[in-house]
Amino acid sequence: MDASSYLLVILVIILPMAKAQVPGFMNIDCGGTSAHTDDIGLEWTPDSNYPFGQRANTSFVNNNKTQFNTVRFFPTDDRKYCYTLNTTTRLRYLVRATFLYGNFDNTNVYPKFVISLGATNWDMIIIKDAATPVVSEMVVLAPFPSLSICLFNASSGLRFISTIELRQFNGSMYYSYFEDQYFMFMAARVNFGAESNASIRYPDDPFDRIWESDAIKRPNYLVDVAPGTEKISTTKPIYVDHGEMPPVIVMQTAVVGNNGTLTYRMNLQNFPGNAWAFTYLAEIEDLGPNETRQFKVELPWGPPTNDAIVNVQENANGNYRLYEPGFYNVSLPYIASLLFRQTHDSSRGPILNAFEVFKYVAINFGSLEATAMAGLVARNPQAMWAQEGGDPCLPASWSWVQCNSDIQPEIVSIDLSGKNLTGNIPQELSSLTGLVELYLNGNSLIGSVPDFGGLLNLQIIHLENNGLTGSLPSSLGKLPKLKEVYVQNNNLSGVIPKGLLRKNIVFNYSGNLDLHPSQEAKNNLIIVFSTVGGALLVIFCAACYLCKYKKKGRKRGKIGLLPNGQLNLLGDLDTEPAHRFELSEIENATENFEKVIGKGGFGSVYFGKLDDGREIAVKVHNTESNQGIREFINEVTLLSRIHHKHLVKFLGYSQQEGNHMLIYEFMHEGTLTEHLRAPPEKKISSWAKRMDIAEDAAKGIEYLHTGCSPAIIHRDLKSSNILLDMNMRAKVSDFGLSKLMADGSIVSSMIRGTFGYLDPEYYATQQFTVKSDIFGFGVILLELISGYSPISTEHFGDNSQYIVEWARKHIESGNIHAIIDKSLEPTYEIQSVWKITEVALMCVKPRGMERPSISEILKEIQEAILIEQKAATSRVESIDIFARTPPEFAPKLDISNSAFSTESFAQPSLR
Repeated sequence: MDASSYLLVILVIILPMAKAQVPGFMNIDCGGTSAHTDDIGLEWTPDSNYPFGQRANTSFVNNNKTQFNTVRFFPTDDRKYCYTLNTTTRLRYLVRATFLYGNFDNTNVYPKFVISLGATNWDMIIIKDAATPVVSEMVVLAPFPSLSICLFNASSGLRFISTIELRQFNGSMYYSYFEDQYFMFMAARVNFGAESNASIRYPDDPFDRIWESDAIKRPNYLVDVAPGTEKISTTKPIYVDHGEMPPVIVMQTAVVGNNGTLTYRMNLQNFPGNAWAFTYLAEIEDLGPNETRQFKVELPWGPPTNDAIVNVQENANGNYRLYEPGFYNVSLPYIASLLFRQTHDSSRGPILNAFEVFKYVAINFGSLEATAMAGLVARNPQAMWAQEGGDPCLPASWSWVQCNSDIQPEIVSIDLSGKNLTGNIPQELSSLTGLVELYLNGNSLIGSVPDFGGLLNLQIIHLENNGLTGSLPSSLGKLPKLKEVYVQNNNLSGVIPKGLLRKNIVFNYSGNLDLHPSQEAKNNLIIVFSTVGGALLVIFCAACYLCKYKKKGRKRGKIGLLPNGQLNLLGDLDTEPAHRFELSEIENATENFEKVIGKGGFGSVYFGKLDDGREIAVKVHNTESNQGIREFINEVTLLSRIHHKHLVKFLGYSQQEGNHMLIYEFMHEGTLTEHLRAPPEKKISSWAKRMDIAEDAAKGIEYLHTGCSPAIIHRDLKSSNILLDMNMRAKVSDFGLSKLMADGSIVSSMIRGTFGYLDPEYYATQQFTVKSDIFGFGVILLELISGYSPISTEHFGDNSQYIVEWARKHIESGNIHAIIDKSLEPTYEIQSVWKITEVALMCVKPRGMERPSISEILKEIQEAILIEQKAATSRVESIDIFARTPPEFAPKLDISNSAFSTESFAQPSLR
């Protein structure tokens, strides 16, 4: 059996094709109990035969859409749960999964988990409220006779699913040059000029695509609408029977730019990435004999392409006909900005009826041993353990399988003990060359032990408590890494291979009356046991001594207070000893603490200069400070073990005569706060420089969160803890409140941090996580954009007072200029500011699970910097996305790194 067909025989419950009046449709009501027909005429089949999980009712009763009244949910374990759907290989399908939480578990804990198509990661499902369905779609050219939809890796709440839908497409719809290697994740499908908020789908769309109305108001989505934008519509029929065949009702509405432009911005889920992106255009106004509608599209990113002009009427061969200009492959950012601009010789402004954007997702064809495992589970079609579905290793492994971490993983452990296996030991196990551990004990297996001679990595094998017969193969004793063999309580017979009696192998064969070693081996065993007994006693005594010694060593290496009140900084196993300065050294360096350069919760900070010329900042503990010796010890402990160019360098400490001091490198340009609150003429007026500061700080935080083990949570991120050196490069400082995050979160009985930067979720739960740091960093980003402090009645008004609420209100209305610092040089690229603003608002979402990681934030900042750099070198370049690429000019895929090349594009062509 080849790898392309292995899913056919992975025996999850293969769900039957649901009855529907539309050929090629499948509708599965997850958690449902009976078949029903919904309000749009689609028939739904319950998943009542599905063997895993439980069903539950949601808090909503919808008689028109009964499929959303129930869910199927799954326990909080490490396994994945898969539905497997029959498909026809080489046909294109739309696969849709829907998740309506509805507080089915009565906890109001919003779930977050991952779904996949077979071995390919599909989407992260994040529930944001109980009543709004989360819909995720993928367009696929079916690579196998079946597709598995799998749920796994829940980071909060319970995994659940409401519905699964399959829609078969006709002919060349959604053709892609890369469809053998990439699925297409649906990021946007918009109906422009819609007359209501209602989406368009079946029966208006015979393929049941969901066309979202442009009238729906969502934060940061379809904003930046240009003045003069007008909705138009017609009742005349539109010819759409080619290309992607959008519904007539969608093409009968549009927006036009009466002032010469159409502009839109939208967030694209799971971007940046490479995309299949097409617009759907039809001239639905009757133009005069001398009237024309021609326009260009200008985009602020990507490689330059041909400067094509869109002429809807001409390219569509007349009015009321579909025209589809777009890209088979274009690189798009997370925030896509479109500008449709009327050409100078056109009498009408641009028009837009609809568009779709899909992200390319590289297909993962699965683990190396998927075919062998498919044969194994096919032998046990009714067994629960054989019904998990999907790939045995990817994206998560089956519950009874462990795999290594290779790109194409190998199976290293199989545990089928006590699974009621019958018949012979499956021959497929002999082909798993990466296998290290095999557990088949406690079953009803019969027959002989197969030849495992090819499993050169095998170390442990358990075959005890079965009904195995015959002799043990000699190849078993020749395995070079074998450590444990258990075959007791079978019906084995014959002579034990000499190799299994090696002294480095644990071998148990009791309960096999006719299985015995050779006479030569018996004599050797007597000699071995007489000499080994004394050696074991010596080893046991040595081990006890070493354990005692190690315990003493660990205790001695701890950092803390000694009985005399001094710091014990002898250094533990992972910590470099901190340098201890004499008090006299610090007094000389600071000229008896003459120059105060700052004050904080710990105490005053003084400028100093050491004898070797190094300039230093000395933090002196104030005995009346809220931060005491515990914070002092904490900061010394942490800073002794972390080193990064974007963290302020810790030079040492001083503790003498009741004084506690921390010594750092001196940062010449002070705090970020000082530069943002300074008079306009002294502020950092360069947007590029502010982004550099954001990038530097993000790199420092990324090191704390991902470069340290365990991760370190700063707990007091704010602009006054971002310091600038003489080159205006930023470093993160002040680690007095920081903690090692060994268990994922920190529970504190006392709220710590600075008001204005405090995570509201932490304030409510008293649990501090890395996502609490992200909230503080989001506030810093808003400060960089606006120049304002986090709390201000002067700037934000009495009703808001808080930068997060103030910024969110303006951004959701599309008015970004209201929050941009007026002292910034006017040459900044607005798309770059938009990107940073939207990243900031993601950081300050109310719930930590909705916030991005610092690595994701850093990537967005770096992309914003690239946008600014491109704009600085050429602020007049425009880029045309509307170039249909004939196959001979199609951009090639670099499969080695899953990256696209977009170097050459041709003039537009029609579908």
